[in-house]
Amino acid sequence: MEQLQLLEAVERYLQNEMNPEERAHFEQLRKTNPEVDQLVVEHTLFLGQLNKFGEVKNFKASLHDIHNNLVSSGSIKEQPSRAVVKQIWKRYKRVMAVAASIAGITAMLIAGMINSRKANTAELEQLSRDYVRTKRTVDQLKKQVEVNSTEKVQKAPQNVEIKSGGTGFLIDGKGFLVTNAHVVAGSTSVIVQNNKGQEFRATTVHLNKATDIAILKIEDNDFKPLGTLPYGIRKNGADLGETLFTLGFPREIIVYNEGYMSAKTGFHGDTMTCQIGVSANPGNSGGPVFNKNGEIIGIINTRQVAAEGVVFAITSKNIFNLLDEVSKTDTTLQKIKLPSSSSIKGMDRVQQIKKIEDCVYMVRSY
Repeated sequence: MEQLQLLEAVERYLQNEMNPEERAHFEQLRKTNPEVDQLVVEHTLFLGQLNKFGEVKNFKASLHDIHNNLVSSGSIKEQPSRAVVKQIWKRYKRVMAVAASIAGITAMLIAGMINSRKANTAELEQLSRDYVRTKRTVDQLKKQVEVNSTEKVQKAPQNVEIKSGGTGFLIDGKGFLVTNAHVVAGSTSVIVQNNKGQEFRATTVHLNKATDIAILKIEDNDFKPLGTLPYGIRKNGADLGETLFTLGFPREIIVYNEGYMSAKTGFHGDTMTCQIGVSANPGNSGGPVFNKNGEIIGIINTRQVAAEGVVFAITSKNIFNLLDEVSKTDTTLQKIKLPSSSSIKGMDRVQQIKKIEDCVYMVRSY
């Protein structure tokens, strides 16, 4: 389909000018063609900005007409002024500032759309916490856990700065976790911390930069294996518009956020990731994305720098694909049994979170 014809079809779709048969065909095209779906989203935003700009211009014109009518009827009097331009500027400078701001935003939006296909990696931000850059040292961030009434144990290496941090989640009750590869890449030591503040030593069992997935294993005598995990991991993703929620550690405590599935592919149509409409900050990298049934459908890894609420997640099927591949040569990973069903389906959200939060960990690499 030619670009102009496609744009015309998008406009007819958004203006409800299609008959039911055409609309059904176009909606099917959106589901099967991520570029068409993304074009609809971008065009919707673009038209919204134009409408806002038009409303401001109309409002300014109305103000001008009202002013002229009041002057004509004698309700108000204008003071004579030799500096006409200066007088008009003083009277309308606020309105003109608003109009100029919206015009600037619209221009930037159009430029962004034109150049969106030429963007480089600087447009995406990995959501790991960069402790080195912010000069936050281990001494500032260590958590001491009281294991009995007289002893406190620290697992983090002494006098070593944290390189980066993120979130991870259990994929097996024996202590195997998944996080992003960029969270632990280049580390010599990894510490994970649960929601109760308990720290455990962990090792990187496998790291795949291509998929940005790392598998960790808790190697600590203080860790108590779990029988079964409360959530399942889905091979299939979520549907467009489906409600989603996340748990992660952008702060020193676990943080909940909710949103929706906004596109089935990621940045520039990347099929390994999907786009979700949710708030995410540094520290959310590696965090699980759940559907309403408490099933994991993705792993948060990046967000778009120039757009608020545009976050990308690695689809959960990549966990299955990675394990299938590496378990052929790594006998350690053959022991992992990914949870397939969710025992929290049907619970309200608060109860789901209470079951899940003990399986989500803060990850710190040194």
